[in-house]
Amino acid sequence: MAVQLIVSRASSLPLWVRLRYEPADPYVVRAAFFGDSDEPVEWILGRDLLADGLEGSAGHADVRIWSAAGRGDESLYIALGSSAGTALLEVPVQDIASFLQDTQTLVPRGTESGRIDWDAGLAHLLRQD
Repeated sequence: MAVQLIVSRASSLPLWVRLRYEPADPYVVRAAFFGDSDEPVEWILGRDLLADGLEGSAGHADVRIWSAAGRGDESLYIALGSSAGTALLEVPVQDIASFLQDTQTLVPRGTESGRIDWDAGLAHLLRQD
């Protein structure tokens, strides 16, 4: 989907983002941002965080999401921070809402824990090398 990297109040740059959801890892959405470089910049976002951001302000620290829908702006804003700096992205609300609806068709909210192989995860944590 097409997004805008907000540079200033008067300037933005177009980016492409590919969102990916895997039912085997049901709590997260993987976002790959494509700009001028050959390699995408990848972030892992909480699916619930994106959904909560559609309803109001969500997140803190490195990832903050809020919607401007209903105020004459049909955008979702995502602020991503790291040691390299901060990026503010403007994303169409409808694109995120549609994507999240598709993920909920695969794994309804509240049923994620039934998709996790807890025994394999515990075995991995307890494995001694």
